[in-house]
Amino acid sequence: MIEDSIKYKRRREEMVERQIESRGITDPEVLAAFRKVPRHLFVSEALMDQAYGDFPLPIGEQQTISQPYIVAEMTQALELKKEDRVLEIGTGSGYQAAILAEIVFRVYTIERIHSLLVNTRRLFDKLHYHNIVTKYSDGTCGWKDESPFDAIIVTAGSPEIPEILTDQLAVGGRMVLPVGNQYSQELTRLYKDEDGIHSKVLCGCRFVKLVGEYGWKEL
Repeated sequence: MIEDSIKYKRRREEMVERQIESRGITDPEVLAAFRKVPRHLFVSEALMDQAYGDFPLPIGEQQTISQPYIVAEMTQALELKKEDRVLEIGTGSGYQAAILAEIVFRVYTIERIHSLLVNTRRLFDKLHYHNIVTKYSDGTCGWKDESPFDAIIVTAGSPEIPEILTDQLAVGGRMVLPVGNQYSQELTRLYKDEDGIHSKVLCGCRFVKLVGEYGWKEL
């Protein structure tokens, strides 16, 4: 990995042990991905020394990179398999997509803010994440041409569960997203079977707003 010093590797190991394993994340593939992906490269140079802290960080355009534990909780809740095709709504800095890319066959990720996507695509290429496919679009509409997906992850808070996304989920598929108001949400896991959609609340959380046709409207 580029620009991945012994210092950052040590901090990454400490992050996994103190923030992730200690809070009940046990999936070995998830833990391995967190130990490998250089989180400090997904924030600005000025924030690199804070990258492994137990908190979210700003990435510009009023967006954030989520707290490591929340990324891990959402990833584990998807119950991923190596052959899975996963849709991510909200590329942001690209950290969540990189974690997914270490685990699954292919990641499709959509970002509505062009400047973020340009920088993130460049970083994906630099880190050789060739199994990540990016798209500049309204993520709330999903990616119908590539559906159905084995898993869908939404990295921004939605006022409700977008039916257009559950329609793009394969039978047997899983979806994780924050649902609630503009200030606080509940991290919700969905499972789709022949009988329909089943949901379970995992924990409380706070994300930036999911903006788009099937989310919050831009003011």
